Amino acid sequence: MDRQRAMNAIREFLDALGEDTHREGLEDTPRRVADAFAEFTSGNFMSAEDILSRTFAVDGGDMVVEKDISFSSVCEHHLMPFFGKVAIAYIPDKKVVGLSKLARCVEVYAKRLQLQERMTADIAAAIMRHLSPKGVLVWCEAEHTCMTCRGVKKAGSKTVTYKVLGDFPADKLAEAFAFIR
Repeated sequence: MDRQRAMNAIREFLDALGEDTHREGLEDTPRRVADAFAEFTSGNFMSAEDILSRTFAVDGGDMVVEKDISFSSVCEHHLMPFFGKVAIAYIPDKKVVGLSKLARCVEVYAKRLQLQERMTADIAAAIMRHLSPKGVLVWCEAEHTCMTCRGVKKAGSKTVTYKVLGDFPADKLAEAFAFIR
């Protein structure tokens, strides 16, 4: 990110809103906002492949479920935050990954200007591509501030998306949904 350019743009944006960018409360705002968006978009510089590359051999194919992985992201339509939890269930085929790696994979995709639907699908695709499980389910439930603070203003409303890839038998899928809800 070109930090100085971002700070200049933020200052210009504040000026366009009619704000006095030289008043005490706004003097350092361009730097703070630029720093925040550098963090919000840090996933652009991370790789799911790097994170999911260290695996461990396993016998059998019992389902692995990690749930309540908290995340925050920024909606690419309004540049407003959305936040929630992700659950990942997969049926290994000879290899698993350390549990922290699943949470880190969520961060790779959450820390971008994002759509919840795409984030959910991208996490599932990355796990499928790099772990080659028999099947994967990614479930995401999030609250979007573009829905709660502006527009329709429905505080507390949540959006649920999920993606299933590979061979995830109906009984295992039902079991996974029972775990993650």
